[in-house]
This record gives sequence, C-alpha cells and structure tokens, in this order.
Amino acid sequence: MPSSDPGYESDWPTARLLSTIGIRGEEERERRATSALLAVMAAVPSFGHEIVGQFGAPKGQISTFTEVQLKDANGKRHIPDGAIVVQRGKKKWCALVEVKTGHAPLKVEQVERYLDLARANQFDAVVTISNKITADRSDKAVQVDKRKLRSVDLFHISWWRILTAAVINHRFSGIEDPDQAWILGELIHYLDNDKSGASGFSGMGENWVTVRDAAGYGTLRASDRGAAEVAERWDRYTDYLALCLSQDLGANVLPVRAKKSTSSERCNAALKEMVTNGRLSAGFRIPDAVGPMEVCADLRTKRVTTSVAIGAPREGRPLTRINWILRQLKHAPPETRIDVRFASSRETTSQLLEIAGEDSSELLFPGDPKREPRTFEIALSKKMGLKRGVDAGSFARETRRQTAAFYRDVVQSLKPWQAPAPRLDTSKVTSSPTPPSNGNTAKNDEVAFPTSQWSSFFTLG
Repeated sequence: MPSSDPGYESDWPTARLLSTIGIRGEEERERRATSALLAVMAAVPSFGHEIVGQFGAPKGQISTFTEVQLKDANGKRHIPDGAIVVQRGKKKWCALVEVKTGHAPLKVEQVERYLDLARANQFDAVVTISNKITADRSDKAVQVDKRKLRSVDLFHISWWRILTAAVINHRFSGIEDPDQAWILGELIHYLDNDKSGASGFSGMGENWVTVRDAAGYGTLRASDRGAAEVAERWDRYTDYLALCLSQDLGANVLPVRAKKSTSSERCNAALKEMVTNGRLSAGFRIPDAVGPMEVCADLRTKRVTTSVAIGAPREGRPLTRINWILRQLKHAPPETRIDVRFASSRETTSQLLEIAGEDSSELLFPGDPKREPRTFEIALSKKMGLKRGVDAGSFARETRRQTAAFYRDVVQSLKPWQAPAPRLDTSKVTSSPTPPSNGNTAKNDEVAFPTSQWSSFFTLG
C-alpha cells in the first residue's frame, strides 16, 4: 500500500463471505439466500440447532443441500430449493425447503406438490421460508389440504425470525469457536442487507394513509377498502416488533395474546378497535421486566403511546409511595407521564415527570391525601410516523425506535416493590444468657434453655 495515501482504503467495500453484490433478479436472490442460510446452519451447529429445533428435529449432525433432485410417486423429477438432514445415532430427520425472498408469495399448489414429494421420499417435513411473519411455528404461511399433512409436517419460518435467531446466537449466547462466530456474523450482515430480499417488515401497506386518516376522522368502516389489510399488517407488525426487541435484548420477547388465538381473530379485533376507537394496540411480555409493555397508536391524535404499569408499595404514607416510583424514574425523559390509581376509587391523578419531580404532592388523591395509591402507570407519548414504508419517518420505523427507547429509558430500570424482611428486636436478645437453674451452661455463646421447658418433649413416646 502506498505510504503517501494513508487511510484511503476506508472507502473500499469490505470483502464479504456472503456478498449481495451483483444480484440479478428474484430467482438469483432466492438461490443465494437459500445457499447462504443452509451452509451456515451446517457450519455453525448452535445456530442450526436453534432453527431446526423449532420443527422438532433431534439435536444431531446437520447436513444441508441445495437444489436437490427427487422423483415423485409417478417418477417425475422435481428440484426443491433445498433439503435439511439431521442425524442422531440411528434416528434421522429430513425436511424439504421451499424459499421465497422479497415480495414473492408462497404458492399453495407448489407447497402441496412438495408435501406429496416429501411423502413419496419418506421425508418428515416441508419447511417454507419467506418474508411473511407468523406468530408461531405452528402457523402456516399458506393453507393446504389437511389430508396432505397426515404423514408429513409443514412448518413456516420468516427471514426476520431467522435473522433474530442468528443475532441472539451471535451476540448473546456466545460462540466459542471464533471461525464459527465470524461465519454467523457474515450471514447476519447478508440477511440484514436490503439487496438480499430477506427483509423483515415491508410497511403498513399501500392503503395505510387512507385508512389511518379515515380512522382519525371517525369515518372508517370495517367494509372500507384496505381496512382489513391494515389490521392484518398490524398483526404482523406486532410479531415483527417483538422480534426486533428480541434482537436488541437477546431475550425471547412475545406479544401478549389470548391463548390459542388465531390470526383471523386477532385481525378482526384490530379492525374493530380501529373502527370503534381509532386505535391500534399491542402488549409485549419481556422476560423479568416489571410488567408487560403496551404500545398504543392513536390514529385520531396521530400519536403513539408506550406504557407500563407497576404496583405501588403496600406500606408507608401515600407521599412516600409516590416518591418511591419517582426515584426510579430519575433518568426518564421529563415528558414521561405518571398516572396514579387509588384504592376504592376510579378517579386517578396524572402529571408529567418534570412537574411531579418538583412537587410529588401533585400526584396525591385530590381532597384526600391519605388515600393509598395502588398502581402507577408510566407512559410516554410521541408524534406518530406517518409514512407507510419502513424508512425514516415511517410509522413502522418511528414506532420501533420509540418502543426500544421507552424500554431503555424507563422499563428496564423499574423494580417491583418488595416488602422488607421482618426485623429481629435486638433489645430482647441477650448476648450472654443467664445459666439455667439446674447448673447447665451454654456453650459457644448459644442460648441455653431450662431443662424444664424441654423435658416433656424429649420423653414423648
């Protein structure tokens, strides 16, 4: 390198193991993404097991293949995108893989054809991969004839969930082998590049602005064009946001949902909430956090509010209990709002942190300062991103930023109140107990008890 040009290499693109340079067309993107993923699954076993473990595969030796050629029951040759084989002792688990990138949808007829192919060749499952985010591995990306699932399982996993697993495995779980860590890092870099076609969430859809404004004016109806699509996008965005938080925290963050709720039921509930209240809301359960974190997008005020509730202490004066929560919020943004709920009353008090921090009595119950606070709700409201995509200024991007910032600045510092341990009255404990009247003496500063107190106990039976 010429010494007269120090540092000019900073403008050069770094050589990557998995490069997005020169990708031409969707078909090539699918081949590159498939090969990159399957190769890294075999090269980094901890990551590979994280993926196949979601499908019930044993924890064994992983072998992966691309563009395998198989014959169906009629002898016709087919070429699926890939195959995964996991061998543990005499047990073998095999799956065909069908991959889509970008906006390409999975096709029912193609998935059903691969289910037939898997059955004819004694495979255990078919795994579909696309940008469609589903809530659970049991959720199918396409609805197929149930008769085709009698002997072959069908699983779906989104690219964003795969990227989340890779990030958690790389940054938080720890990989001892430096070469494996580097290889997984290269996959993360590849999938996180927009050119790979393995993006996470593509935005709220082309009807977002129209539906958002109609909900804001109160004119939205469930039958309006695009309303159901926006509700479905919100359900997918909720899962996307949970995965984003999982990537940030290295923990399994899950949306708060009713058990066994279906995507259709959740979308209908979101649609009803938009029409009735002009809102979209979701909750997220974060391991070891003080409580679920709520996100509410008010389409009428065009503001997004993030919040969390925490129980108030059960002892002490009301002002002492209020000061307890204020001390925990000393690093929170000054525009953070504190709502206080009280015992035996529906009336609440509310104040911004910058004001309550100067005078905590602002949060006492009006007219009855001795009434006990029961619950504190901590909330932060910000202007909503208005664009429909995922770039800066979009609803998806700004809501994600706000949610992560609220967790960082507020939720992660909150600790639930814990009653103090009972105190021992030291005035009733003698350091040198008086010897008992029968002449026995205590040894090693132990408290001695008169024999008369214990004689009946030792002679029982």
